[in-house]
Amino acid sequence: MTRDRYQPVALDLDATRARWMKRKGFKAAYDALADEYAALGELLRARQAAGMTQADVAERMGVAQASVARLEASAGSRKHAPSVATLRKYADAVGCDLHLTLTPKPQTRRASA
Repeated sequence: MTRDRYQPVALDLDATRARWMKRKGFKAAYDALADEYAALGELLRARQAAGMTQADVAERMGVAQASVARLEASAGSRKHAPSVATLRKYADAVGCDLHLTLTPKPQTRRASA
């Protein structure tokens, strides 16, 4: 009797995203969440650059690890948006400053009538 050996399948995110982009409505929904994905990416990059786990961040913030997990997950969700105060506490915990910026949207040119 032979034993099956676990052989994980590599996930090619770029190929998977390209395949999904062909689905009707996916690109519009994906693009609508660009800011949320960017925010999540910033949180994760900052924590990883600090060499910290969610438990480490939670300890510094004075909250449960589950709260940090929820915070990081909420960056990709429009249901539970974290407050600026919470984001500031997270930034302090990972040794970062929080900067929020507003940038003008590109103006569309109006056709002359």
